[in-house]
Amino acid sequence: MKNRNEPISCVNTTMKCVALTFDIGWGGTMTTPVLNVLQANKINRATFFLSSPWVEKRAKLARKINAFGYEIGSHGDKHENYTEYSNRWIINEVKKSESTIRSVTGVKCKLFRTPNGDMNTRVTNVLGSLGYRTIYWSIDSKDWMNPGVFAIVQNATKNVRSGDIILLHASDSAKQTAKALPSIISILRKRGFHFVTVSQLLKLKQNL
Repeated sequence: MKNRNEPISCVNTTMKCVALTFDIGWGGTMTTPVLNVLQANKINRATFFLSSPWVEKRAKLARKINAFGYEIGSHGDKHENYTEYSNRWIINEVKKSESTIRSVTGVKCKLFRTPNGDMNTRVTNVLGSLGYRTIYWSIDSKDWMNPGVFAIVQNATKNVRSGDIILLHASDSAKQTAKALPSIISILRKRGFHFVTVSQLLKLKQNL
């Protein structure tokens, strides 16, 4: 039997669906264009992992993400590798981000994506003890590297399978994501994929 605290990178399902996920750590420039693309393409289901300093500084944008009906997960407070710190430090970070996100958006997050995707069994067990599911990814767009729109589209759509979790960013460091997103959505739709939240994917997993 698998440990419930193991990170989720994808879900084994025959339903043709994928989860678009967006990490946001800083900046106020690129989030709105990403949201505009999602709305223009009638994408009503996506998951955003928000860092608490960003939520504090961009409260209106954080509330907008929630108002659009997108799922909100936690991306922690400090953008540090959790494996390098003690359990007590991790707990403090998680609780601080939880409090901030909840006070601004009203959302009590159930999903957690560690900064840089850095984790080990100890970290995921701590997160699990706090009531969180640790979310990784199976498809990395590498958009934070700004490799060009074509490369991001290729990275995000190549070899995609049902149940995949696609990593994207809506931070200011990812300057080409909004331009790549329409093609990503179009290509995946033409292949018959539907877009769901990570929590919706997890429900499919539970039903297997």
